Amino acid sequence: MTKRANHEKRQAAVPAPVVSSIPPASVLPRLAALKTADIAELKQQWRELCGSEPPPYNRKFLESRLAYRIQELAFGGLKPETVARLEVLGDQLDGGNVVLRRIRAGEDRPVAGTRLVREYQGIQHTVTVLQDGFEYEGRPYRSLSAIARTITGTRWNGWSFFGLRSRGDA
Repeated sequence: MTKRANHEKRQAAVPAPVVSSIPPASVLPRLAALKTADIAELKQQWRELCGSEPPPYNRKFLESRLAYRIQELAFGGLKPETVARLEVLGDQLDGGNVVLRRIRAGEDRPVAGTRLVREYQGIQHTVTVLQDGFEYEGRPYRSLSAIARTITGTRWNGWSFFGLRSRGDA
């Protein structure tokens, strides 16, 4: 089966959002519950609130995005004027070129500030995601693969090395 067929199969299995609105009175209890929920519960909430499979990022990422989504469903999202203004600013930045926009956004890329942690040969290695690259041991890197090579001395797919992509997705 091709990667595209696998992706389409996964997409077809993902349900639409189950929750379409949240009563404002339940927002604070739901936000507080995020802190004590285990990762499986957070992922299930993601499926219910977002209607998609949760991304393979850390707990803090899931908590923050779920907290935003809960508030968005209770109080509403961005105003249409704000969305329009952001689109205009994006077009000014990349001239409306969707390919450039996707490259800049790094659709699968973790949010800047995310810390990736990997234990290798008994040593814990921490990488910080930057806006335009990554930082490892105080040095900037353009790719996770370069960092994985620095750590292991061999060539690795950086996304796989740090657990951001399974072998089937790589």
